[in-house]
Amino acid sequence: MDSKPESPLIGPLAAITAFSLWGGYPLYFKAIKHVPAFEIMSHRVIWTVLFLGIVLVLRGRMSEVRRVFADLKLLRTLMLSSLLVSANWLVFIWAVGQERVLETSLGYYINPLVSVALGMIFLKERLNRWQFLAVALAVLGVGNMVVQFGAPPWVALSLAFLFGIYGLVRKVAPVGSFTGLFVETLLIAPPVLAYLIYLAIDGSGSFLAVDRTTDTLLVFSGLLTAAPLVLFAFAAKRLRLSSVGFFQYIAPTGHFLIAVYIFTEPFTDAHLITFGLIWLALAVYSVDSITERRRNRS
Repeated sequence: MDSKPESPLIGPLAAITAFSLWGGYPLYFKAIKHVPAFEIMSHRVIWTVLFLGIVLVLRGRMSEVRRVFADLKLLRTLMLSSLLVSANWLVFIWAVGQERVLETSLGYYINPLVSVALGMIFLKERLNRWQFLAVALAVLGVGNMVVQFGAPPWVALSLAFLFGIYGLVRKVAPVGSFTGLFVETLLIAPPVLAYLIYLAIDGSGSFLAVDRTTDTLLVFSGLLTAAPLVLFAFAAKRLRLSSVGFFQYIAPTGHFLIAVYIFTEPFTDAHLITFGLIWLALAVYSVDSITERRRNRS
């Protein structure tokens, strides 16, 4: 008997769910802000290893993991990406606890433009005039924050550049998203596990020492990391790249709305100018990307 045809809405729904989960991260990590950021990050690494390991075993893909460990060059590349993604997680978790979610939103908005600039610098990719204009508008936006507040928005820049460089490193690493993240977290797992064991022995750890809600949220931080990745990979196989690029703005928009309307972080005229420039830059970049893809297809 023929299988029922797949609904055309499956791909978009998976993408929306994935990016909405990423966009809701501030609410999740705000609920455990009483736990030190490095401890949360350590739990996130350990439980992500566990959940992704289960996914890989169920899908019969552990041979991919063995292939990675047999390739020392690839393993060194993933060690670098492991440090980058762990640092990105740590900055984000810290920023949420310090009520700087608006800066995380800014960071993930400018991330695509940072990736374009990094491609130009490291991969010798050439920018057309619209891409150059988009990057210039983003630089103006960040410059406005520096002028208005006397210091760069280092949280936003750290998140954007850490994730941008992470993407650059992963671009040259011939490994799938699930396997790659599993190996990355597995590589960083021994030191953070040792740290968590030390906290438990010392009696200063939060796990099994505060309340069941805290324990549950720490454990499920791994599932919260793995689930959007599974959904994203599912959606990416069913959607055009331009569609995925459009959906990616759901996450920083979620951060923005949570910061302004739920956490009531200050949103000044300086923020309005900066975000306005970044949004304009993303509009220019997105329209140019869509136009370029249509031109290539034709």
